[in-house]
Amino acid sequence: MFEVREVPESDLGQVVELAAIAFHERDDEEEDRERHLWLLRQAVRVGAYEGDRLVGFVGSVPLRISVPGGSLPCGGVTDVVVMPTHRRRGILTAMMGRLWEVIDEPLAALYASEATIYGRYGFGSANRFSEIEVHSDKPWEPRIEADPRPLRMVSLEEAPKVLTPLYERAAARRPGQIHRDEEWWRRWVLRSKDFWDENLTQPRVVVLEDAGYVVYRTKEEDETTGTPGVVQVMELEGDSPAVEAALWRYLASIDLTRRIQARSRPVDDLVQLLAADPDTVRVRNTWQALWLRLADLPAALERRGWAEPVDVVLDVADARLPANAGRWRLRVTEDTATCERTDASPDLSLDVRELGAVYLGGTPLTALARTGIVAEHTPGTAQRLDRSLNVPLAPYTVDDF
Repeated sequence: MFEVREVPESDLGQVVELAAIAFHERDDEEEDRERHLWLLRQAVRVGAYEGDRLVGFVGSVPLRISVPGGSLPCGGVTDVVVMPTHRRRGILTAMMGRLWEVIDEPLAALYASEATIYGRYGFGSANRFSEIEVHSDKPWEPRIEADPRPLRMVSLEEAPKVLTPLYERAAARRPGQIHRDEEWWRRWVLRSKDFWDENLTQPRVVVLEDAGYVVYRTKEEDETTGTPGVVQVMELEGDSPAVEAALWRYLASIDLTRRIQARSRPVDDLVQLLAADPDTVRVRNTWQALWLRLADLPAALERRGWAEPVDVVLDVADARLPANAGRWRLRVTEDTATCERTDASPDLSLDVRELGAVYLGGTPLTALARTGIVAEHTPGTAQRLDRSLNVPLAPYTVDDF
């Protein structure tokens, strides 16, 4: 038997150990351990206990996420783990049920280690990212005129203050980005070691006036294997394509390197279009990224920005949060959005996970309707709602949690 209850701070060491077991990681690296504990101290914490021993855990970190038209509070669901010896006992379902009782944000989000699990709990795949490689073994030039203003390397000490306004402008342009305070910058973005490759340098930060920046790491050529020197892009933001062109050209010019790698970039990244020689740019993979759930359906829909007016009735299924289930009339005008209960006949029927998938504008509702996952009762409704959900830039999330 197990008991689901709040996890006190005194048991956070057990959480770290449990997560290391579940995700096949070491837990003895001091910087990573302290960063993990720092995040857990902020979280709403729900655990499954067998006596005094923690056998399952789920946390929710209070975040703020950019959405079309602004930003909203969001529960960042993290460290969802069950001891391998205690699977298939209903522990995860019990913990998730308790979590919904103790968080009050209109949205919840997570990264899914196993995608088949979280649709059952109402999460939909809300955005994607691409892995990109740029060959820089010969001079790299953009097709457009790059911004000519000077570049400046910024110290890690001053970086949060310098980068915050640039990042906030980027987040306002593109839904899915996480609000950062100074501590987040230092512990998450500018941490000394790279999580995936400890042979990379500490972060380097370069800004172009007050219009863009890049955070990157480097690794020298391995003479034994012949592996060329690498520039690893952590994030790159620019207020215009000309700024982005200048930053990519700078990265390609770094001495003793012949490749630029970016593990995570927006699916509509401009670098492929910017390259004068398109063969220098390769998209290696595209992956599912953030999974989103509407925890308070009317609040989430009313507080999102919309591209154009629409008036539809949605019949929503939500097996985990009954307060979301039923028929809702969504009315969007030029000035306001309202989402209220109704007895009217539905235009669309869908599960709450599909609302999570389309909420940031990254998944076409018409595609879901074509598959039959969404049932369209009034022809043309999915297309009209897609136009209203539309966003200028593809949603993207660079931060994990």
